[in-house]
Amino acid sequence: MSKLKIQIESEIGKLEGVILHTPGSEVENMTPENAERALYSDILNLSVAQKEYEQLSGVLEKVTNVFQVKDLLSDIFKSPSVKNTLVNRITESCNAVDIKNILLEQSPEKLSKLLIEGVPMQKNSLSNYLDNNYFELDPLHNFFFTRDASSAINDSVLINRMANPVRKRESIIMESIFDYHPKFITRTVNPFNSRTFKENITVEGGDVLVARKDILIVGTGIRTSSQGIDYLAQKIESREYPRHIIVQELPETPESFIHLDMVFTLLDKDKCMVYEPLILKTNRFLTLHLTVKNSKITSIEEVANIPTALNNLGMPVEPILCGGKNQQHQEREQWHSGANFFAFAPGKIIGYQRNNYTIEALNKKGFSVLKAKDVISGKEKIEDHKKVIVTIHGSELARGGGGARCMTMPIRREKF
Repeated sequence: MSKLKIQIESEIGKLEGVILHTPGSEVENMTPENAERALYSDILNLSVAQKEYEQLSGVLEKVTNVFQVKDLLSDIFKSPSVKNTLVNRITESCNAVDIKNILLEQSPEKLSKLLIEGVPMQKNSLSNYLDNNYFELDPLHNFFFTRDASSAINDSVLINRMANPVRKRESIIMESIFDYHPKFITRTVNPFNSRTFKENITVEGGDVLVARKDILIVGTGIRTSSQGIDYLAQKIESREYPRHIIVQELPETPESFIHLDMVFTLLDKDKCMVYEPLILKTNRFLTLHLTVKNSKITSIEEVANIPTALNNLGMPVEPILCGGKNQQHQEREQWHSGANFFAFAPGKIIGYQRNNYTIEALNKKGFSVLKAKDVISGKEKIEDHKKVIVTIHGSELARGGGGARCMTMPIRREKF
């Protein structure tokens, strides 16, 4: 097996590897009663969501190496010691030690499936019979948003301590994959293992953008705390040269502002997608430029906005407006992940077809518009276009609260 060294030095370099998780029964195992606890405002139709997801994965399989979480997890479970270690860790952290032996008896493939889709509760005692929960080990309803649990930054992987405990197991699984899978060469960094760990440290991948080898853009709000960003500043390697962290404060409401990549994403060497009211217009949410040297923050200054901060650092970007110039269209399309694009090469991106005004704004800036089904079938060739937006259906996936960037965890990109 040829090894793959983790290397992410930008948001837009040509993609050489990405981790996905195709939504499965864990999504169907959601009920109206537990949807809010699972961080959803509604339940999804799995059959529709899977067909839409097939467009995302189908396009990416055309352009890069695609790895599925379940397959990677099954691979590492072929080692009895890894299997035992991970099952112990998960059952202890999830207060499910009663099912440890049941899990250890499973094949690697079955165990991988159970740890993601959930373990139904056996009604073999009065306590279990009266328990309103359907599961001994809850399904990971959010795992198809693979972006959040871990973040590749240069040659390391940050294991994110997410804000809500219901997602803790996702981080444990991703850490185990990067630590134990023979395919990957990397170093994992987990704040929970730090001597300086504090309960208020939280980071989620949707808030962490690698703009350049020396520049991170990080959102802070209900999911990523200021303490989490302080931890990032301490851990990013910075002894060769100063590093920069551009911090954007995010509103607590509405829920569509959950992560930075819902209002700002990079599209090309000189283009970015922005939700104008928050990113460009005057408001009460600060944009800060942190300079980091030798793992210490040496300066903090307020800047007008993210594009201005990038321009000051020699990385000028032209904003393209999510929803176009009409504020009603902007609000509507931002709600449906209209700013959440994933670049698989410079100027080559993928996102939801439903956001018509955003797609029109991209087209006016020279992005050819291709439908995912035409790319997958071979009717259209991405390489025939200098800049392109590949559109996927998103009537159901968008209701989950995320877009193409949320559903992808890149692990290697070409330098440029």
